[in-house]
Amino acid sequence: MGKATQIGCACGQTCLEVEGRPIASVECCCNSCREAAGKMQGLEGAPRTLTDHGTTPFVMYRKDRVRFLVGAANLAGFRLSPEAPSTRVIATCCNTPVYLEFKGGHWLSLYSGLWPSGTKPEPTMRTMASDLPEGATLPDDIPNAKKQSLGFFAKLFGAWVAMGFRNQKTPNPGEINV
Repeated sequence: MGKATQIGCACGQTCLEVEGRPIASVECCCNSCREAAGKMQGLEGAPRTLTDHGTTPFVMYRKDRVRFLVGAANLAGFRLSPEAPSTRVIATCCNTPVYLEFKGGHWLSLYSGLWPSGTKPEPTMRTMASDLPEGATLPDDIPNAKKQSLGFFAKLFGAWVAMGFRNQKTPNPGEINV
């Protein structure tokens, strides 16, 4: 499978292990990711989540390659609205964003702030650039896709095939109002 890497929240009370290479490392520009990141950054003691150009960086891993070593009881999630298809989960010990989970998804979008400085996988693309406010500019260092690209979906589908079309369960987080 590959090398295991330990990552965790800012205070060290919530630790995870990811195994092997990620599905992708991306920066999301969608309205909901930017709104949620702004709310999470506003929590007391929370680390910065948005990049300098207003994107939300994620490292996407198959669920079967993510293990919670300690601190799963610290996890609490929220949705931007009751009908939202995604849950954002933070470590309540220090309000560090941990992951974004799509309902029915076979992967977790782990917030890149979990990696120690200088060790996170570099992003290879930005998605949903069409959601940025008019006049916003992005650097041209990586592709800036207006939506999710075919290659993006192909990587997700390939990971699901490799998992035998299974969808692993994640810890059941508590709830938090942000």
